[in-house]
Amino acid sequence: MRRELVILRHAKSDWPEGVPDEQRPLAPRGHRDAPAAGRWLREHVPAFDLVLCSPATRARQTWQLVRTELGGDPELRQDERLYGATLTTLTSVVRELPDEAGTVLLVGHNPGLEDLVTALSGEECELRTASIAVLTGSGSWAGVTPGWASLDHTAKPRG
Repeated sequence: MRRELVILRHAKSDWPEGVPDEQRPLAPRGHRDAPAAGRWLREHVPAFDLVLCSPATRARQTWQLVRTELGGDPELRQDERLYGATLTTLTSVVRELPDEAGTVLLVGHNPGLEDLVTALSGEECELRTASIAVLTGSGSWAGVTPGWASLDHTAKPRG
């Protein structure tokens, strides 16, 4: 079975004084770029079976703005492990994806996301805020290993 793993780094965040990192909101630029990312996704990846999102405020806000542009309402799961996740943790999360999910969107943070794209595709990929990487592979999610995917698309949508 063909699988698509779409990686979305959260949009540009703000740095308000006294706000813990996990609670930092999007900056004005993030509010402009996240809908642009949603439009790009609507044009290039028509439907998601599942969305996994970091619980960080900036990631959740990014997803909400992206979702408004998609036209569908895929299943959303917040996963605490995505906040500050390492390559090892992200690989474990991917391997636990349900087999019925053919196309999955993962909304999270660097440097883990860049490391994941590089490990799975063998290609370096810079993910600036609101950047997207589309990986395709085959077989079960449980069988994901380094080199499993090809890096089919990258995008840096800006609003």
